[in-house]
Amino acid sequence: MKSKTKTILILGAGQSTSSLIAYLLNHAEEHDWFIIVADRDESLVKQRLNGHPRSQGVRLDVNDAATRTALIAKSAVVINMLTRPFQQMIAVDCLSNGAHMLSASYEDPKVRALDTEAHRRNLAIINELGLDPGIDHMSGMSLINRVHSNGGIITSFKSYGSGLPAQEVDTNPLRYVITWNPRNVLMAGEDGAVYKENGKVKMLPFHQLFQRTWSVDIDGLGSFEAYPNRDSLSYEAALGLAKVKTIIRGTLRFPGWSETWQQVVFLGLANESLHMARLNEMTYRDMTEMFVPADVGGTSLEQRVANYLGINPTGRIMSNLKWLGLFSRDVIGIDANTVADVMIHLIKNKLRMPAKGRDMVILRHELEVEYRDPKLRKELITSTMVNYGIPGGETAIAKTVGLPVAITTKLLLTGKIPLRGCQIPTHPAIYELVLRELQIQGIKFDEVVTEL
Repeated sequence: MKSKTKTILILGAGQSTSSLIAYLLNHAEEHDWFIIVADRDESLVKQRLNGHPRSQGVRLDVNDAATRTALIAKSAVVINMLTRPFQQMIAVDCLSNGAHMLSASYEDPKVRALDTEAHRRNLAIINELGLDPGIDHMSGMSLINRVHSNGGIITSFKSYGSGLPAQEVDTNPLRYVITWNPRNVLMAGEDGAVYKENGKVKMLPFHQLFQRTWSVDIDGLGSFEAYPNRDSLSYEAALGLAKVKTIIRGTLRFPGWSETWQQVVFLGLANESLHMARLNEMTYRDMTEMFVPADVGGTSLEQRVANYLGINPTGRIMSNLKWLGLFSRDVIGIDANTVADVMIHLIKNKLRMPAKGRDMVILRHELEVEYRDPKLRKELITSTMVNYGIPGGETAIAKTVGLPVAITTKLLLTGKIPLRGCQIPTHPAIYELVLRELQIQGIKFDEVVTEL
């Protein structure tokens, strides 16, 4: 076992970690690192490490405080790839045990509150180091700073991200496959959305989110539908956009996703708070029935659901709900406490990537800029990154989520990132070096400027 200063602990070995782990193992000999990967699935850990001599796999229940803190105490950097609910707990453990913490997840406000303590202990807690959030911040901030340095005034900033099947993968009616944490797919939008458009703040609760969509055209790929993503206004200060009239962060999907997912949400099937006994003994049909008010009429459950949702009983949305399995007479038969558990199981099985399929990720920035040099001039800057996975192999989502946090880990341990406290990657000390190496790894943006 190496010394603490050379040990990296990775918590979680899920779908988004393959490129992260491979990158660090590839650099372990050069930097004399030792990599520990801990997950509840020991076989998955072994698969990720593949017997590398500078690694150790550990089976970990993250709620086992003694084992968890012992692992953190022997590590210089902890990369937390667990879901967001564990972020504060791991951050507190890292501060108590003298370890930096890096994560691809959105920054929890409770973690942001640890900033003073992290500075006091000379530790860095850097979140939002994935794709979206992550590369979107870095590339967006680089573009924004360049515009400002050239005397430009940004009047509108729109940023979109997505992980999708490549266009040739058309194996299900929703045009979507699971390439990352299925819980995050199911619960996307649970926090609603806040954004600013033409100077007016707009708010959307979860049950309305997928009704507010618009088209985004990308050269060579066609038209996508976009919906707002979380709280765009929380990034105004970090991105230097407090005076911008329009600021929107959005998610892209193939057309048709949102109209179906809106009904899944409205029915109440994306719900983690209602716990139900003996769900495993019910059929999927029984589960769906529970969410339809008793006074809604109809000769069948399908008709009653259509009446309740106000949709065509023989239309595309109902066809998609049937295809998902919501009216199946099969017994659920899995260990489930909430309908969210059941839905995660359903979408994992229904939205599978075909054996020789590949995914793609898209990041897109659209900036409307004014220059007054000396007369008024306006332009639209579009900056687009498209990256594809390898058919049957490494996914684009694993690469674009894992590499930014892996590269940041290397930069932190080699003394090239001096920042301490709670950070997201909007500081040039982070994004300039990370973007430079991402470009070497083939993750780069194409830019087009159009006069308005």
